Amino acid sequence: MNSFIQDLKQRGLLQEMTPRLEEQLNKEMTSAYIGFDPTSDSLHIGNLAQIILLKRFQKAGHKPYILIGGATGLIGDPSGKANERSLLMEEAVMDNSIDIQKQLKKLLDFSEDLPNCAVLKNNESWIAHKTFLDFIREVGKYITVSYMLSKDSVKSRLENGLSFTEFSYQLIQAYDFYYLYRKFGVKLQMGGSDQWGNVTTGIDYIHKRIGETVFACVSPLVTKKDGSKFGKTESGNIWLDPKKTTPYQFYQYWLNLADEDAEKMMYTFSLKEWEEILWLVNKHKLNTDAKLLQKVLAAEMTELVHSKEDLEQAQQSSILLYGSNTIEGLKSLSEEKLLDIFKGIPKSQVSINLLDNNIITFLFETGIFPSKGEARKMIANNGVSINKERITDKFLIKKENLLYDKYLLVQKGKKFHYVQFH
Repeated sequence: MNSFIQDLKQRGLLQEMTPRLEEQLNKEMTSAYIGFDPTSDSLHIGNLAQIILLKRFQKAGHKPYILIGGATGLIGDPSGKANERSLLMEEAVMDNSIDIQKQLKKLLDFSEDLPNCAVLKNNESWIAHKTFLDFIREVGKYITVSYMLSKDSVKSRLENGLSFTEFSYQLIQAYDFYYLYRKFGVKLQMGGSDQWGNVTTGIDYIHKRIGETVFACVSPLVTKKDGSKFGKTESGNIWLDPKKTTPYQFYQYWLNLADEDAEKMMYTFSLKEWEEILWLVNKHKLNTDAKLLQKVLAAEMTELVHSKEDLEQAQQSSILLYGSNTIEGLKSLSEEKLLDIFKGIPKSQVSINLLDNNIITFLFETGIFPSKGEARKMIANNGVSINKERITDKFLIKKENLLYDKYLLVQKGKKFHYVQFH
């Protein structure tokens, strides 16, 4: 087996672990789990970091378990949250569980002929039908209030208020670990560093209740160089669901990483061998303008999360938008393919009556520029293109400029926007 812990250390992905974990992993194939609460109908890039952690674990010869929190999703984890979560309806949690289960099944190897095949469980199956009295007798009896109050996820919320509902979350997570250990022999819980308090509660509970030793390790939360949350943009999360974040948008997110972030994310997300990653990092530093790391990572992640076909489409779209193609290149596309490319960029719908207008007025009326002055300034600096061709402030949009008689591609600086006429 490859050394899972050594791999994490090399990549800077090991924040904390319990004693003797490496000895346990070197001794035998070990089962580990990470939980995902279905608080949305899609996972996002932040979740992907944890899925990649399980993929590394499986690649090292161990057995990954994914726990969908059909029960804990009804409660809400206070970890890393400044305020109380809004409770989701039971039906919404069930629907979300089904949606993210489909995503997870694409990302790990569930082939049953493998001794370390991935396994998916839902804690709703063992928590939902347990009575409150049974639960507080079986779990609450072993965990003191002072111990629960000592956890950072609780302490940070006491001043602003913490409901009993969220306060009890760590007890349910502790019972999950106990159940998975007793029923399936899962000896290790992993997650992000914000989960350390919840994870260690489970370890203590198992030890107090049955005298057994289990393990934990957590990775640092994925942040950009400026400390902001990775996977967040002005428009929100970068989702794994192609209906919420198109493969093109997904590809572009990785492609536009800052160089400092690209190197860090290469270590965090890429499944390539360590020696190959080091070679890529060193080659990237020789010519950062070539964006080698960004291109390699964008390709690897897009194919992993979506498909090879989606990757090829995203790459072709990028070449058409950012390459040296002219209007002839755009006109050579079918309308369907043109709209596939346009899915990833902002859109305006306007009346056909805006044709033949002064270009400054047009750019303002469509909302592409917030003011006529800004539009005029950008055009004066050669920063505006229509259908891949630079324009001046004398330009008039005619019917013959439209693609398929209704679309227009506008580029301002490095950003694109398309207009659909009706």
